[in-house]
Amino acid sequence: MDDEYAKLIRRMNPPRVVIDNNACEDATVIQVDSVNKHGILLDVVQVLSDMNLVITMFNVIDHNGNKIRDKEVIDYIQRRLENNPSFAPSFRESVGVVPTEEYTSIELTGTDRPGLLSEVCAVLADLHCNVVNAEIWTHNTRAAAVVNVTDDSSGHAIKDPVCLSRIRDLLCNVLRGSDDPKTAKTTLSPPGVTNRGRRLHQIMFADRDYDRVERAGQGRYRDRDRDRDRSRLPNVTVVDCVEKDYTVVTMRAKDRPKLLFDIICTLTDMQYVVYHGVVQTARTEAYQEFYIRHVDGFPISSEAERDRLVQCLEAAIERRASEV
Repeated sequence: MDDEYAKLIRRMNPPRVVIDNNACEDATVIQVDSVNKHGILLDVVQVLSDMNLVITMFNVIDHNGNKIRDKEVIDYIQRRLENNPSFAPSFRESVGVVPTEEYTSIELTGTDRPGLLSEVCAVLADLHCNVVNAEIWTHNTRAAAVVNVTDDSSGHAIKDPVCLSRIRDLLCNVLRGSDDPKTAKTTLSPPGVTNRGRRLHQIMFADRDYDRVERAGQGRYRDRDRDRDRSRLPNVTVVDCVEKDYTVVTMRAKDRPKLLFDIICTLTDMQYVVYHGVVQTARTEAYQEFYIRHVDGFPISSEAERDRLVQCLEAAIERRASEV
């Protein structure tokens, strides 16, 4: 019933995508008009990020810094955006590709340490699991991974509950640190439900990798000296815009692919809505400014929440930094 309602609304208000190569000399301008809903900006940014396109001032260039000239690529972008079910109101909140039965998706969380990846791979090999693909992030002493595996003999997803339970238990033992105050987790999840990059952000956020930790001889991870050093990157500030009833978030960071996606992903999953934004890149540095509110329409009201948002955005920027 929900799907039929979404299809009806979609037919009444189809998304409109305009791709313009004439409006700007150095970039392709993409304009998307659709039904307004929470997460719509993330959906657009995710489609473009998945295609390795770079968003500058909300205009788009390819990975080599040029306009998008290939008509097949332009048509593909238009189809992806116009046919994305997320642009129609729906009670489903999952984002990404259609679930598949081709492999089993394993989510891992634990303490980062030397040799962890080798041990995880050794366990999977001993259990006759073939790794189809995997993505692993480490940040602030924590590690998270999404690993897609198949049964080595059949080449298909692993469905035997006894085998799945054994995989979960053995991997959890590998991930559990001897002095880890947090609990290691191994979860078997339906594949393809959520974009893998977004899912890794969600896993590490749930694991509270943004928490400040003590470092030997350095005191707190964010001490007063760092607070005074505004030239250090990434640099995130969260302030009130009382006259407009917004919270203003500004970020300066080393420019890299998918930086905007990581920021918008975090804001969206923390239940903030972006009303206005500015994205600028200059040489190797990126500047982003967003006017946000809670999904309930109110700006941030406490210093503790502002501080937590700063920590979470800095963590979101740093998690993928090792890829660059």
